Amino acid sequence: MAKLTTPKRRKANRIPILIIEDNADQWLIIRSALSQCFPEVEPVWTNNATQALKYLEACSTDDAKLPRLILQDLYLPSREEGWGLLDSIKSHTLYRQIPLVILSNSQDHSDVLKSYTFSIASYIIKPITYHQWLTCFYTFRRYWWESVMLPLHILQTSR
Repeated sequence: MAKLTTPKRRKANRIPILIIEDNADQWLIIRSALSQCFPEVEPVWTNNATQALKYLEACSTDDAKLPRLILQDLYLPSREEGWGLLDSIKSHTLYRQIPLVILSNSQDHSDVLKSYTFSIASYIIKPITYHQWLTCFYTFRRYWWESVMLPLHILQTSR
């Protein structure tokens, strides 16, 4: 007979994804879409660069607590602040191993080009409607969860 999974057990086994988004309304949409598309993840919200770096630092002593992915808005609220955070994450020995995806409203080619100079994994233009968010995250999930091997997973299973 199959073992039933209780809500508490499901939550305990969820994998953290760090969401760095300064707009609370966008965070609510992202959290809701992720809960439908990625039930196995625990989205962790920080709304500025300082919070994000403090969260990562708090998790740095336990690989299991480190996020498997980081989704970051580029404008926090300015792109200079976003690029500063990218630089901090991607220049850190441990954090740079975490795949980082930019979620931005900006379609400015210079924003895209400069973001990739920080070795981001992807640059995604934020969807407009909730249905588009769901489509985006279902596609995102198929790629990141079902197709690629994430670096932290390799580190965790090799220890």
